Amino acid sequence: MRTVDPRSGLQGKYLLDRVGALLVFLVVAPLMGLIALAIKLGDGGDIFYKQERVGLGGKPFSIWKFRTMVPDAFEIGKGYIPEGADLITNVGKFLRRTSLDELPQILNILAGDMSFVGPRPTLLSQVKRYTANQMRRLEVKPGVAGLAQLHGRHSLPWSKRIAYDVEYVDRAGVLYDLLILLRTPWSLLFGGDYTNHGDGAAIDDLGPAHT
Repeated sequence: MRTVDPRSGLQGKYLLDRVGALLVFLVVAPLMGLIALAIKLGDGGDIFYKQERVGLGGKPFSIWKFRTMVPDAFEIGKGYIPEGADLITNVGKFLRRTSLDELPQILNILAGDMSFVGPRPTLLSQVKRYTANQMRRLEVKPGVAGLAQLHGRHSLPWSKRIAYDVEYVDRAGVLYDLLILLRTPWSLLFGGDYTNHGDGAAIDDLGPAHT
């Protein structure tokens, strides 16, 4: 995979990310413990879901989430939730609606792989299909929240999400991050599309993989 040079001049933003993540972790650690207990009591399965994603400059890393789906759900739905399928656990429905399933990514921020705000971390299989302009979304660290999520969570076609991500790259900084974070709660409350439905054909409008 061809990687890109990460954007310079954002070290202050990334330092604040890690300091902020430490403070947030100290506050939400009890809540994370309660969520872990609820997941384990729900069906006895794994508490966390880990998957390899592509980060800053094309570097791979493991993203962490609280598990919200039934065991083997990825194999059943191939990454999507077909209409009418009941693949999300009862606890998982609440976690997805509130985005609390993303809380373990505080650890990703502490490790330096992610930021509070940035493009959502993507899969290598998608990066291989990016155009040269779309590759620019890898010039900043991926984030827990992002500009694209303010305009639609799972309903936006991939090309539109990436266009918002590239727009964010051009404006990334502490003040712009703060603006996005202030708008995020409204998006979570009224965004609505917090699950993936369909076979993915309606949103996957990227071109073929580059050889």
